[in-house]
Amino acid sequence: MKPNQDILAELSWRGLVHQMTDPQGLSQLLREHSVTLYAGFDPTADSLHVGHLVALMTLRRFQQAGHRPVVLVGGATGMIGDPSGKSQERNLLSREQLEHNIQAIGEQLARFVDFHCGSTSAVLVNNYQWMKDFSYLDFLRDVGKFFPVNVMLAKESVKARLESDAGISYTEFSYMLLQAYDFVYLYDRFGCLLQIGGSDQWGNITAGIDLARRMRGVQLYGLTCPLLTKADGTKMGKTEQGALWLSPRRTSPYRFYQYWINVEDADAGKCLRFFSQLSQQEIEELDRSRAQEPQKRASQKQLAEELTRLVHGEEGLQRARRATEIFFGRQIDQVSQQELEEIFADIPHAQLPWSRLEQGLPLVEALVEAGLCKSKSESRRLISQGGAYVNNRRVAETETVLTLQHLVTPESLVLRAGRKKYAVLQFQK
Repeated sequence: MKPNQDILAELSWRGLVHQMTDPQGLSQLLREHSVTLYAGFDPTADSLHVGHLVALMTLRRFQQAGHRPVVLVGGATGMIGDPSGKSQERNLLSREQLEHNIQAIGEQLARFVDFHCGSTSAVLVNNYQWMKDFSYLDFLRDVGKFFPVNVMLAKESVKARLESDAGISYTEFSYMLLQAYDFVYLYDRFGCLLQIGGSDQWGNITAGIDLARRMRGVQLYGLTCPLLTKADGTKMGKTEQGALWLSPRRTSPYRFYQYWINVEDADAGKCLRFFSQLSQQEIEELDRSRAQEPQKRASQKQLAEELTRLVHGEEGLQRARRATEIFFGRQIDQVSQQELEEIFADIPHAQLPWSRLEQGLPLVEALVEAGLCKSKSESRRLISQGGAYVNNRRVAETETVLTLQHLVTPESLVLRAGRKKYAVLQFQK
């Protein structure tokens, strides 16, 4: 069956091709045949993160172009850890941790590729299933003898670690051999002809191609995508709270949405090309808009909406929008404690006894308790000048008393001074 799109042309204009083996042969293969390809993800955590989005979206584009993706979750390789891009040995995870992580990641993948669409349906595999029955001696006899050590030593990921103070253990040194055998196994099982990954995976991918040639006498192919970096060369997807995760339990839809809304202009065009479903013409129009009217942030809004909807669904996008509107002044009502904490996680919190609110807490005192004013006289001035808000509702009476009716969750209310100076008051029984 022929594919329905020239996928390499699509990936090229989006800037998603870093390196490929046998460019002419691969280009002809992808134009003339629907192929099976794979990308691997080691379950080092119970969620994928934004760094994985490049490979995930590339798999998605291949499937949309008429090819069949295999998604490999590395239950076996995850026990060892990939030395690529790492300056020191990873901590080894227990089998229980890995099983938990694999299940959680498997649930996320269905948002990116379709597992129920006929001949191009995605396939989910775990390399532990074919590695667990190998004995050490069998693996050395059947696979290891085809893998020259000088090939392994020549790989940049290994050379860098050998030359470092940390060195490399035999365990991590073996990672390349395990991943290389994955490619051979997937060729045998599914007719997989192409492996994709980040540019740091080039050594592992070419090792698999070399092993398949030696073991099976076949020509396989590899394609790498650029790593996700900012215009200044630093990694994208890092926040003050750590990595930007795809799981709402680790990174809320609101924080996820806000990250993309706040992407710098210099990075917005690349992110739209990497991650959006927009056409080349639509993205170029946004490029022009960004150059002529950067204050509108049209690129960032489009990017945030598309990615949040993809990762968290329409409900997650609506929650993120609502949270954003609240942070920028929408009246606060009918929110859960969790939502309130997501929105105002970085805002000062003050805790007071429940009895203070039960008896009636003067707003002039509350503003001081919350740290928004230094004294009651400053509070009165703020209120009389129209700068005091309770749950984003302006309060103009200096004698206002806060009561249980002012709570927006069972235990909290929100105070604001001026346009953006917030504080959360929590009351404990």
